Amino acid sequence: MLGKSLAIVGATLLGLSAQTVDRTKPPQTPPIPSYKLPPVSQTKLPNGLAIEIVEDSRYPLVTARINFAAGSKFDPADAPGLAEAVASLLSEGTRTRSSRQISEETDAIGGGLGASAGADSLTVVGNSLSDHLPQMLDLLADITLNANFPSNEVKLYQQNRLQGLRQAHSQSSYLASEKMSQIIYGTSPYAHIAPTPESLQKLEPKTLADFRDKYLIPNNATMILIGRLPARAELMALITKHFGAWQQKAAPAAPKIEAPAPHRQIVLVDRPGSVQADIHVGRTAPIRTTTEFFPLAVANNILGGGSNSRMFQDIRERDGFAYDAHSEYATNRSAATVQGVTEVRNEVIEPALKEVLAEMDKLGKEKVPAEELTNVKNYMAGLYLLRLETQDGLATQLNNMKTLGLPDNYLETYTTRVRSVEPDQIEAVAAKYLATGQAAIVVVGDASKIGDALKKFGDVTITKVQ
Repeated sequence: MLGKSLAIVGATLLGLSAQTVDRTKPPQTPPIPSYKLPPVSQTKLPNGLAIEIVEDSRYPLVTARINFAAGSKFDPADAPGLAEAVASLLSEGTRTRSSRQISEETDAIGGGLGASAGADSLTVVGNSLSDHLPQMLDLLADITLNANFPSNEVKLYQQNRLQGLRQAHSQSSYLASEKMSQIIYGTSPYAHIAPTPESLQKLEPKTLADFRDKYLIPNNATMILIGRLPARAELMALITKHFGAWQQKAAPAAPKIEAPAPHRQIVLVDRPGSVQADIHVGRTAPIRTTTEFFPLAVANNILGGGSNSRMFQDIRERDGFAYDAHSEYATNRSAATVQGVTEVRNEVIEPALKEVLAEMDKLGKEKVPAEELTNVKNYMAGLYLLRLETQDGLATQLNNMKTLGLPDNYLETYTTRVRSVEPDQIEAVAAKYLATGQAAIVVVGDASKIGDALKKFGDVTITKVQ
């Protein structure tokens, strides 16, 4: 019997070895399907709390999000970082639970609890085993409605965030991002990406509670629930029990975002002693609800979206100027930016910057080859589908849709719209948004070492690290 089995294995191996395999070519990518969103049930409580429910019975888990239009763009002008602080401190104490009690109760149900704030929204997050959904909703409601921002927790947050801010300001990449945001967005609320030491020191429990009471209201929120859920009547009874008495108020209007017109300027942030220079080249770009979004998203991935992108292959692999070279297309609800980014040795700042500018300009001057375009489309579609495989991934995408004001069919049409992008569309948006004639150039480095090289590209404004 063993001899017969070995003979079969041997014959199989011989058959495989006889097949001709061309190992110089990558395997063909199979067709990538469109995404089919599970049914989303939408309802609303009498107090205005919008609710989206998605059944996912694959695992005994539940994932929750509560999205508020309450991000950093709502921060008072003299209090940058306030929304971030509120989000960070929601789970650090309520009227009936201490920070430790919240943590212990969350652990006891095999769950997680917390909140975070971006530019446009503040999101409270919860997850647990399905059997513990009532306890999870109880905790979620408690930190959302009843956080009392204990003074000792506020002081601890101030200390930790100040340390984090000092650490961030020791990184040239952070300094470049900070300066680029200030240049692109001017005095608009998107200009600040973090608190200041002064705003952190002014934080008080009352200030945090006032922000919470103003923005974290039911008619300014959408609750997303995904997972193995009880029958609909039971589920709605649970939600109503914990969130039904929440009082609605007039929702504040979002601030207007008026970024200055993009124009060519070179800003050097002087960082004495730096042996490398961080280069950012960027400007404003279209938001996701525009027809230009998908062509520019594809163009961004061609330019610098991964290890096969043009910037990575040319600036790192061919020239050896940098360890990393990439591009970024960051979209908020009311404005967006696109940038080319790299960090290089001081002695190659001139040829490296020339190469960044050349790669960004090139996409607007000639059509992308068919094979390169197909590969990028497959990469984008495949990565997108992978992100939607988990409850957390789907919840994050549904949450992003609310934050950015995207249509209900956005997730299901994403891969189709990526595949539909044509070379002439890429060339058009690249000529408009990636061409560097109207781009700001921000470089962080030692002005005494790289200042003269930068002057070859135009007038340079030198600022100090703050």
